[in-house]
Amino acid sequence: MAGPTTAERGADEDLDHGPPPRRRLPGPRALIAAAIALVLLSGASLWILYGSSWLRAERVSVSGTRVLTGAQVRAAAEVPLGEPLVSVDTEAIESRLLRKLPRIDSVEVIRSWPHGIGLKVSERTAVLIVEDTENSGKYVEVDAKGVRFATVSRPPKGVPVLELTVARSGSSAASLRRFGEDRLVREAVRVADAIPAAVARETLAVRVRSYDSVSLELSEERTVAWGSAEKGRAKARALTALMKAAPDAGHFDVSVPTAPASSGS
Repeated sequence: MAGPTTAERGADEDLDHGPPPRRRLPGPRALIAAAIALVLLSGASLWILYGSSWLRAERVSVSGTRVLTGAQVRAAAEVPLGEPLVSVDTEAIESRLLRKLPRIDSVEVIRSWPHGIGLKVSERTAVLIVEDTENSGKYVEVDAKGVRFATVSRPPKGVPVLELTVARSGSSAASLRRFGEDRLVREAVRVADAIPAAVARETLAVRVRSYDSVSLELSEERTVAWGSAEKGRAKARALTALMKAAPDAGHFDVSVPTAPASSGS
């Protein structure tokens, strides 16, 4: 008589082994032990962050300054040295720096573990200066956003003077009433930003009579009628071409860039 087939032997073996054993769930004691361990670990972590001397603010580094000194920035930041590094309010430090040092355009406050605070500063750059009417011999620096951010005794080299010669009557007065002085300053900044680099090096002053009447005073008693701040790139190209075509001219007019003109010698 033939023996059992392979399939039959396999079936018998499955019947012999029975169902797989159930996995035991951890008992109450194991759960309690795990909970205690978690609490202890959390407590230790909190103590390390807040209670120990291992992670406290001890040093302040400053980078990115050009005119300001590191000492000025650190003094204005008022970083609470000795406090837990994790609890140092970086947003409050940023706010203090921007409020106390207007020369700072932006700042990034970084925790540098285990003991440092890093201050990455970006300073404003003057594109124009304005004579300070309240302090004789002083100048106020104006950045590319039209922000007046610092008073200096000596004008920065290569930065033109902004002259607001807006009349209190006539069309100039109407322009002042409509746009306001701050807007006219921003328009002057737009013009200064559009001036070709070669011409910018020779620009002594940017004069604003109204929104549509901005002119440049260059070295060697040359002048440029720029008009409004609109179409700045086209005016820059026209001025560059005009100065090459008429290098001895004393006056250039690019207020209408499609019809530039020069005169004088």
